Amino acid sequence: MAYLKIAYENFQSIKNQAERAMSQLSIEQLIYSPNKESNSIAIIAKHMSGNLKSRFRDFLTTDGEKPDRDRDGEFEGAFHSKEDLLHSWNEGWSILFETLSKLTEDDLTSTVYIRSEPHNAMQAIQRQIVHQSSHSGQIVYLAKMLKNDEWETLSIPRGKSQQFNKTMNQGEK
Repeated sequence: MAYLKIAYENFQSIKNQAERAMSQLSIEQLIYSPNKESNSIAIIAKHMSGNLKSRFRDFLTTDGEKPDRDRDGEFEGAFHSKEDLLHSWNEGWSILFETLSKLTEDDLTSTVYIRSEPHNAMQAIQRQIVHQSSHSGQIVYLAKMLKNDEWETLSIPRGKSQQFNKTMNQGEK
């Protein structure tokens, strides 16, 4: 169960990081695309959610690439409000977290399929941690570009590492 707990925590961290970045932006910034070949944050979030819904709905019993998934559609359209975007975003994450909460250690060695390719469940989960993490990084990067000087850091601010280290060391004593 240690792996499932770590995987759950990793996914939660990935989700939280992207949400903290998105929370700093307006809907206009969320739907902004730097060029025609780039995706907006809203499109990346839509794709992340669609991917999670497809991969983790009926995780142990059906192929992770569901026949009703419209992957191409995940890269089209826009949201009219931040609330619509977050509703779509949370649908995928809810399915993921519900599925993870029901898995057992024995399930981790079960064979699951993604586009007809076999994986053990642990490999499939790990594949999604990597996938979601890379897209979360894209969201943070775009948000930083859009906010520029108004960006509120998600970790230790520049020039504050020494102060942070001192505070951490004092807490250990």
